[in-house]
Amino acid sequence: MTRELTGFPPAQIKRLIVKVGSALLVAKDGSVRRDWLASLVAELAARRAAGQQIVVVSSGSIALGARRLGLPKGGRATLEDAQAAAAVGQIALSQVWADLLGDHNIAAAQMLVTLGDLEDRRRYLNASATLERLIGLGVVPVVNENDSVATEEIRFGDNDRLAARIGQAARADAVVLLSDIDGLYTANPHSDPEAQLVPQVEKIDGKILAMASAESASGMGSGGMVSKLQAAQIATGAGAHLAITSGRVEAPLAHWQESGRGTLFLASAKRGARKDWLAGRLTVKGQLVVDAGAATALRQGRSLLPAGITATNGRYARGDVIDITGPDGAVIARGLAQYDSQDAERIIGKRSEDVAALLGGTPRAAIVHRDHMVLL
Repeated sequence: MTRELTGFPPAQIKRLIVKVGSALLVAKDGSVRRDWLASLVAELAARRAAGQQIVVVSSGSIALGARRLGLPKGGRATLEDAQAAAAVGQIALSQVWADLLGDHNIAAAQMLVTLGDLEDRRRYLNASATLERLIGLGVVPVVNENDSVATEEIRFGDNDRLAARIGQAARADAVVLLSDIDGLYTANPHSDPEAQLVPQVEKIDGKILAMASAESASGMGSGGMVSKLQAAQIATGAGAHLAITSGRVEAPLAHWQESGRGTLFLASAKRGARKDWLAGRLTVKGQLVVDAGAATALRQGRSLLPAGITATNGRYARGDVIDITGPDGAVIARGLAQYDSQDAERIIGKRSEDVAALLGGTPRAAIVHRDHMVLL
């Protein structure tokens, strides 16, 4: 492992996102693991005193609320149960964080967000501005998904991807996922004794993605290794390092720094805030399929012209986010549509000089302009 990044030291990582999963924060009986959490908060306080800016993404509201309400299956039997449990548990969760941070004379702030808050550009910028102001005031924001109003159709579904998106919005240098597993393995370590821990990943390719398991070891959380790799793609694409390491020990950040045991995903080159937001989106309105020539042109930094498109799928309006896929079906880019789907259907495969005759007036040269597109 790159030793200088192990533990994400304050001297090198100015702004850090720390994600805490439900299985670490909540015991099997539904009570808060307060002693363990106090050890983590002590670490966060020490880092803050050393100049590191901290944002916490904390799970646990559903598990805590389910215990108080006596709900079966940890509050996840039905969507209504999960929403009710979250509404009750979030109060307890925020109070625990406020108390423990307060013991170190640090103010805590609660931020509850939904998928739409980070998928809509204007609301994303609002969330980013709020995070920036809180951090500037010396507050530690504690972020969670607003599970009391989220539905299956409009939710992150796990706090791994939420942590990565918050990392984007906060312009963080790194994200650490404290987990019930100590990193990415070559196979599922619970079922394959030959599985090996992967210490460092420079590029998330098909080989790395094939190592993921969707299983969550605790049965309490909602994410598995698949969601953690998706989070790593979002974070590293935005220029932030991401680490997965075990939280099953006291003072887990110090343990990671001393042992080096975990998986570190190295950041890619920064692309700019708007393109990071596009790349990190979890929902799109439609899809354009392009031929091999257009795929090559996109990778060379060109705009997408109608002539290179072979199909359009979905219903979208001008300005909506759409994916661009190559002939093999793999997504190669994402961008803002310059035409709605009805007009796009009329002009795909056409030369630019023919588009004016089909649509009338002065057409836009590209269906997706390179300035509003990001390669994936």
